[in-house]
Amino acid sequence: MKRRLAIPGHGGQFDRPPGNLLGGDLSPAGERCFDYHRGMAQALIPNGTVALRDAALALFADGLRFATVATVNADGSPHQVVVWYILEGDTVVLNGAEGRVWITNLQRDPRLSLSVEDGYRWMSVRGTIDRVDRDSIAQADAAISARHYHADEPQVAEDLIHGRFELQQRVSFRLSLASSKLYYHED
Repeated sequence: MKRRLAIPGHGGQFDRPPGNLLGGDLSPAGERCFDYHRGMAQALIPNGTVALRDAALALFADGLRFATVATVNADGSPHQVVVWYILEGDTVVLNGAEGRVWITNLQRDPRLSLSVEDGYRWMSVRGTIDRVDRDSIAQADAAISARHYHADEPQVAEDLIHGRFELQQRVSFRLSLASSKLYYHED
């Protein structure tokens, strides 16, 4: 006997035999817990699903949010960091100082996972970034980010730009959302 969860768009991927991996049946409370989490799993947004794609992109552009970026360390372990980002059309722009772990990881392996959340509404992107090698562009991206994230404190933004960012070797990356896998959830 298989237990089937009716989750639209998931094509039966949550079908499973009853019981748990250790043998035996789960308690009713355990079954409810797993049912909830199976039901919360989200499918990839198909490229043709315009409404979901637009909702996911709106989350990036809606308000002041931070992104969590996951990269892979040289030893294969994961590394996560919270970063500023800018949205330019359907491209996410990330910028950081040379020598940071996440920057070094992306220079070695350009794959990343990025998520943005607003409570129970969230979006996740998996893709490959393109590095911008021109320092003038990286510095401009840092300035745009500082002015965006400190729009209500313009002097703080200018102090960051001139007192910190201009003194650093900056690196920018571009992540095309059109060529990445998007996941979106709205509860």
